[in-house]
Amino acid sequence: MDKFSFLNAAHSGFIADLYDQYLINPDAVEPSWRSFFQGYDFANEKYSLTDEEEETATIQVPESVTKEFKVIDLINGYRTRGHLFTKTNPVRTRRQYSPTLDIENFGLSENDLDTVFDAGGLIGCGKNTLKVIIEHLKTVYCDSIGVEYMYIRNPKEIKWFQKQLNRNSNHPNYSVDSKKYILKKLNQAVTFESFLQTKYVGQKRFSLEGGETLIPAISSVVRNAAELYDVDEFVLGMAHRGRLNTLTNIFRKPIRDVFSEFEGKDFEDLAIDGDVKYHLGLTTSKTLKNNKELKMNLVPNPSHLETVGPIVEGIARAKIDSDYNGDDSKLLPIIVHGDAAIAGQGVVYEVTQMSMLKGYSTGGTIHIVVNNQIGFTTNYLDARSSTYCTDVAKVTLSPVLHVNADDVEAVVHAIEMALDFRMTFKRDIFIDLCGYRKYGHNEGDEPRFTQPKLYKAIAKHSNPRDIYAQKLIAEGSIDSNYLNEIIVEFKDLLEEEYQYSKEVQTSKVREFMQDTWQEFTRRKVDAMLVSEETGYSKDKLKGIAQVVSTVPDGVKFLRKAERILNDRRKMVFDTDKIDWGMAETLAYGSLLEDGFDVRISGQDVERGTFSHRHAILRDEISEDRINLLNTLPNRKGEMSIYNSLLSEYGVLGFDYGYAMAHPNALTIWEAQFGDFSNGAQIVFDQYLSAAESKWKLQNGIVILLPHGYEGQGSEHSSARMERYLQLCANDNMIVADCTTPANFFHILRRQMLRDYRKPLIVFTPKSLLRHPLAVSSLDEFENGKFEEVIDDTINPKNVKKLVFCTGKFYYDLLAERTKLERDDIALVRIEQLFPLHLEKLQEVINRYPAIEKYVWAQEEPQNMGAWSYMLQRFRLVHLEVASQPFHAVPAAGSSARFKVRHQRIIDDVFETN
Repeated sequence: MDKFSFLNAAHSGFIADLYDQYLINPDAVEPSWRSFFQGYDFANEKYSLTDEEEETATIQVPESVTKEFKVIDLINGYRTRGHLFTKTNPVRTRRQYSPTLDIENFGLSENDLDTVFDAGGLIGCGKNTLKVIIEHLKTVYCDSIGVEYMYIRNPKEIKWFQKQLNRNSNHPNYSVDSKKYILKKLNQAVTFESFLQTKYVGQKRFSLEGGETLIPAISSVVRNAAELYDVDEFVLGMAHRGRLNTLTNIFRKPIRDVFSEFEGKDFEDLAIDGDVKYHLGLTTSKTLKNNKELKMNLVPNPSHLETVGPIVEGIARAKIDSDYNGDDSKLLPIIVHGDAAIAGQGVVYEVTQMSMLKGYSTGGTIHIVVNNQIGFTTNYLDARSSTYCTDVAKVTLSPVLHVNADDVEAVVHAIEMALDFRMTFKRDIFIDLCGYRKYGHNEGDEPRFTQPKLYKAIAKHSNPRDIYAQKLIAEGSIDSNYLNEIIVEFKDLLEEEYQYSKEVQTSKVREFMQDTWQEFTRRKVDAMLVSEETGYSKDKLKGIAQVVSTVPDGVKFLRKAERILNDRRKMVFDTDKIDWGMAETLAYGSLLEDGFDVRISGQDVERGTFSHRHAILRDEISEDRINLLNTLPNRKGEMSIYNSLLSEYGVLGFDYGYAMAHPNALTIWEAQFGDFSNGAQIVFDQYLSAAESKWKLQNGIVILLPHGYEGQGSEHSSARMERYLQLCANDNMIVADCTTPANFFHILRRQMLRDYRKPLIVFTPKSLLRHPLAVSSLDEFENGKFEEVIDDTINPKNVKKLVFCTGKFYYDLLAERTKLERDDIALVRIEQLFPLHLEKLQEVINRYPAIEKYVWAQEEPQNMGAWSYMLQRFRLVHLEVASQPFHAVPAAGSSARFKVRHQRIIDDVFETN
């Protein structure tokens, strides 16, 4: 008993404060007190106790102290579970959760309501009665904003939230001017949607009705971030719902342009196909009252919900790196989600996991969920297993604010709190804007087919502007005349723009991030077939080689790493036989010296899946990461290379966004194996192959996809090149399958030395990384350039069969020809599959006067690989095919069966079977 005698002398207020600290961070509490609190908790939870805990549990604690503990438990109950009992749903009755926050569940009763407790000091209402404490807790945690934050493991963040919530009882106190501004933005949102509904009845617009408070929320966060935190730029991503409203009322897109798009007018630029109005993006700037210039970017997006998320993060990171010298406080990413999408789309999880990783962090993102409580026609109860659509936030212990979308002041207050949190802790935060969707999935749908009861309630429900206006009128902040004036004023503006739009004959797709791309020109296929000079001085290459083959002073590498450096040195200075990995390294080094940045990411790219790159070496003693290319004395650029999380979709989207915002960086995403890119197919389909035609977006991202049949089974053989070739059209991208290190060197350099950008897909080798014939000399690096077609060197007069092939299969055919001593078959390598350089191919064909048969030879089954593409595009001669027959899988799982099939194709080429 004497062990805990200090309890009798201790002030209950002190104990209450100490116990609250213990609940947040037990390790921060003095050990003897921690021992006592642990015993008390164990006793309350009826666990098996140790002797010391039993002693603590049976001690005669003063009743006043015991009750203080119970009140703190009640407070903690509101902190952890109060969000389950809020008034955040404007059109549905909330689901019931158990246990409730009734005081009986905390060992308290009505007899305690008038008792004064010191614990009230913990929540900002001072020493007070239990009745007042409960009312205060309900006000803070159970009104229009529900807060989830107690699962956070950083005590500083928890204390920050508690201070924020206690400071104003989680309710704003806006001035009359601020209230008028909020009403003005809300009126713009509501009036814009009702105007469209009147003028374009039944047309798809994916209206914001039911979530119009998003507009004052975004407007507020933009203004506060710029004025209070000196943020210079925003990158916003969102799907289609509410996009037109956001473009008009936040980004100031000319309203007449929006109306012209509703009229379905053709685009003035005949070189593009454009996109539907609610997918288009915009870059704009606005000047604030303090003359601060603010850049704003709304990223174009497809209908594939949540695809834009990683794009936003990549753009943000590129701008932070290149425009703001790494200062992530100067730029704020915001992503607007739908409730069904954020809960249902796996890429959200990928982006969330990326948020705090070194290669992908952007200093925290504000996520806003426009929660319609329905997805297309699917009820939210069928759309997720989690309690909330935002529960993905818990992956990174990010806080969530659930807000009633009808309470616009609560919405603005919540996003201001979210901004403060992001700028203070540089972490993600989520806002669940709980509202409804006034119409069906689009304005032509009939939602009552599937939700008759819900839509009966929605039909009777007032819009948030009218709700807020009535509140302001009742409190005397405005009168009804003021409301009518702002409604009429904005309606008149819309009508005026509507009439102007009638005079316009075409629609215009406005370019995204114009300033970033002003030095670049959009080019057609004729420019893509020009072979730019990409050679690099032999002396400079030797200088690069010297650096990347030398152990820096004071550094100790593993013996194997030192051997790698020695091999690099021998290639350049002794044998003059440079392999693929060294050629790649020389390409990066030369571009760094030319003033370009280099960024590479993907799974295990630092070393390379096949242990060929070794861009990052580690000090054996300190384990410091060392990139020798960043020690080049003449470099003007910076190289960054990151092993990514095990993601394709999210990471490729991020790197695509990075390349979009930083065209002077060679941005590379490498798949671990080529067909792993399957997981990112949406990015290929919706952005990489189509963005220039849809949105005038150039992008120079490089995709490296390991490809080649070496008997490793179906998933480790084919990069599914047929899929990418099927996407090729006109001038949208470049697809290559290089066979020499020098050609790979030149295509990487060509990618950056051009005055335009196109995505580049390179099918890279596996076995060729160390193939004795797959080497190049320094002369080929200095004097050469990228060769779209590589002709054979045998006497053309003897050749009866001309075989076209690509990639690693060339070396298999070459080995067989050498073995058979055949000089009647020529092997022509097509290094660039798209665009095909037909002129050069014709020149090659013309060199062979006695050809009897033209063959396309490939490793892949006939329904895969480049064969179907060659049938469509290669019309210079009649081609036959040598390949595997049609198969359901790219390659056999048995290495023995693979060898038989592979040899069968080779025999077919040489007609030896």
